[in-house]
Amino acid sequence: MTKYILNSGGAKKYPKKELAFLNEILAGFDGEVRILYCFFAQPRENWEVKFEGYSNRFSSLTGKENELIFDLAFPATFEKQVEKNDIIIIQGGDDYLLRFWFDQFDVEKIFEGKVVATSSAGSSILATSSWTCDWRDCLDGLGILPIKFIPHFKGTYGDDDPRGPIDWKNAKKELEEHGDKSLPIHAPDEGDFIVIEK
Repeated sequence: MTKYILNSGGAKKYPKKELAFLNEILAGFDGEVRILYCFFAQPRENWEVKFEGYSNRFSSLTGKENELIFDLAFPATFEKQVEKNDIIIIQGGDDYLLRFWFDQFDVEKIFEGKVVATSSAGSSILATSSWTCDWRDCLDGLGILPIKFIPHFKGTYGDDDPRGPIDWKNAKKELEEHGDKSLPIHAPDEGDFIVIEK
């Protein structure tokens, strides 16, 4: 069974929500834990900096500096890296960039039996479809989870965008009408998460 923990995104803005998310990621683990960070949705030149910042923050907030072993994902070795790690964390960013990389793998198969924690675009890619804040449109995901997803719901994401703030009510309506109308829509408030085991 695979445990998916889908964060809406922006958890760092909400310290209590962020800690709850990290604790859920580690739930059920004792002792040494291996964690693979995946930044495929980010520009390549940012991966190392992001990796250092996120892994240090994770250790510091959970107080488990001596128990957590972090690894940085690379496309050429991704499948082997997933195999040797307990937890995979897929960060957000550009939906299309993440889709480009993930289309090269059978991610549902290689994630089998792992804890997969995601944020924003990382959450959307696993869903059947989603409404993306960057493109302000509905996109189809990999369909690993039979749901629809809206990241950053009711958050401040996009408030400084030249297009103006996001109309969350309209976003939800657009996603309701997109694709399979029988699928449930998950729109956790920014920083919140849902857990799905499959």
